[in-house]
Amino acid sequence: MMATGLPQYRPVVGGALAGAAPALLPEPADERIPGRGPVEGGRAPCGARNRTGAAEDTPATSYDTVTVALRHGLEAVDILRLRRACGAVLQSRNGSTVVFLVPAGTCDTWHLPGSSCTAGALLPSATDPRWVIPPAGVARPTDAWVLRSALCEAACTLTAGGLGPF
Repeated sequence: MMATGLPQYRPVVGGALAGAAPALLPEPADERIPGRGPVEGGRAPCGARNRTGAAEDTPATSYDTVTVALRHGLEAVDILRLRRACGAVLQSRNGSTVVFLVPAGTCDTWHLPGSSCTAGALLPSATDPRWVIPPAGVARPTDAWVLRSALCEAACTLTAGGLGPF
């Protein structure tokens, strides 16, 4: 472990990296995390309230979601903000991943190691504290190929700083 509390990855015999696998494996499917699990089936109607009276996430089929590890995603958010190209971004409920909204249909062509792309999205209200970059009115998606470029740049930056690999 490094002083930051994050695991430090070290090369091992055979060229593989010790500890790299968990960062590349997606979290188990969880219907309550945006971008995870099916969009339809078993969901309450839009704007429904759960047992505690809080508004539930709203299914949105006009978006797909790209999910990456927290540190990798936050680095990509910084890069995209500098380029003024960052759309709406959420943090997962458990705080271990970042979810980017991308245009619908992106999941058909998305292939980037260290990330997963899922059709459909669950959008919480604009006042939900999980928003890293909240939507202003209508949620604006991030262009998929600009996001891909930012994720690759973020992986290089983190690897150079000793916080990779991705």
